[in-house]
Amino acid sequence: MAEKSPDPSGSAGRRCAALSPADRLQSSGSGGSSKWVRLNVGGTYFLTTRQTLCRDPKSFLYRLCQADPDLDSDKDETGAYLIDRDPTYFGPVLNYLRHGKLVLNRGLAEEGVLEEAEFYNITSLIKLVKDKIRERDCKTAQLPVKHVYRVLQCQEEELTQMVSTMSDGWKFEQLVSIGSSYNYGNEDQAEFLCVVSKELHNQSYGTSSEPSEKAKILQEQGSRM
Repeated sequence: MAEKSPDPSGSAGRRCAALSPADRLQSSGSGGSSKWVRLNVGGTYFLTTRQTLCRDPKSFLYRLCQADPDLDSDKDETGAYLIDRDPTYFGPVLNYLRHGKLVLNRGLAEEGVLEEAEFYNITSLIKLVKDKIRERDCKTAQLPVKHVYRVLQCQEEELTQMVSTMSDGWKFEQLVSIGSSYNYGNEDQAEFLCVVSKELHNQSYGTSSEPSEKAKILQEQGSRM
């Protein structure tokens, strides 16, 4: 468990300048030579080494380790540096500084990591994430367009209004007459089956990209009429 302890002599000449003895967390490992930093990011605590935070000399975290006088940094009651950012996306940023790889858990977006990388000014991570976003978007643009089909039943008097008021990306595909269903006054009222479709853009709803069997049959019937 990390604890506060005085600074061993000679540490001031290391790459990251030392903080005051009262503010330094050291590991309880052999000799206590590894220096640890505690961060409070949006209410979530992270414990890491100064060496990790100093990977990018131009970054906010490097300046934090050096106790940059121009950097306005506060600490909480435990001595952890307070950073008002999203802890969910700080995790991938910190792991990148640890091992140089970008690893995203399910549900996290590259854009969220890019936002944090730009805030902390980690230039190599910014470039990496932008490259991944471009690669992802390029693959997405090459995917075949998928469609979902629906078959709607309507009466003759409802047909014009239904077709003219279709929205949200739905398009008319096929109209199939299924004959007269009832009499209205002295006139027969015909009924129709209307096949409509909609493009699915990069979504996964478990919907087949092909028309349903019922839609296929209705389209074939309509083409023979």
